[in-house]
Amino acid sequence: MPALYRQYDRAALDVQYNARATVPDVQPILAQYTAQSQAARAALPHTANVPYGDHPDELLDIFAPASQAATPAAGAPVFVFIHGGYWRLLSKDDSCCMAPAFTQAGAVVVAVNYSLAPAVTLDRIVDQNRRALAWVYRHIARHGGDPARIHVCGSSAGGHLVGMLLADGWHAQYGVPADVIAGAAPLSGLYDLRPLVHTHINEWMRLSPADAERNSPALLPTGAACPLLASYGGTETDEFKRQTDDYLQSWRARGRQARYVPMPHANHFDIVLTLNDPASPLTRAIFDQMGLPASGRPIR
Repeated sequence: MPALYRQYDRAALDVQYNARATVPDVQPILAQYTAQSQAARAALPHTANVPYGDHPDELLDIFAPASQAATPAAGAPVFVFIHGGYWRLLSKDDSCCMAPAFTQAGAVVVAVNYSLAPAVTLDRIVDQNRRALAWVYRHIARHGGDPARIHVCGSSAGGHLVGMLLADGWHAQYGVPADVIAGAAPLSGLYDLRPLVHTHINEWMRLSPADAERNSPALLPTGAACPLLASYGGTETDEFKRQTDDYLQSWRARGRQARYVPMPHANHFDIVLTLNDPASPLTRAIFDQMGLPASGRPIR
């Protein structure tokens, strides 16, 4: 069969972009997402189901810092997490497992919900996440957060959506400054969607070539100049690794700070669970990016 993207034919692309095949069984890991997120909501002060738009899916959960008294007068740094699931699975309810570690370190944590494919298009999902970020910028001070210190993180499809938040050209329409993001940490992200048009993923994404190009962070001007750190699991496919490596290199080529954090013992899915471990290299790197020491008290 002829190559459709780089050196890959259709069958090879399906292998490269089949994240589930890189682990023996994904279901126990997804169950941990849910169980740890339920435990976080049960244990921590938070405001649930805050609407950022009119659609029932357009909701946020917001977790307060462990000690409001320890936060600076301007407010705490904000950690916004965007879940993965290949744009068709999961929700904010499965996506706040890191809230204990980050709130203990002095951050506000925001878990973002959005509509899922194929019920909505990727354009709509991108729009929802941009509106969610705009809501956070305008309102997070009421929840103890500093709108000048918003950090975004996402895994897999969430990593792609972080990339779309870092792209240029959308900020004025949504009423936010171009530097609304103070730091970003996409994990196992997808930044060039053109190969997905030729894979089983397009059975639910229904991307045309133009849709894929319009929603590929790697092909878009990057407006943000914030620090970037990225990571992926050791067992990821070559294409998942290459996508991150290329995105980091393009960031560096623009003279911007970009850091790779090795996580060789993690996989595509359980890398998210390491965010609740303050000793994890990934968590430590994000704490450093946010100005939060591992001791759990914010840097003033």
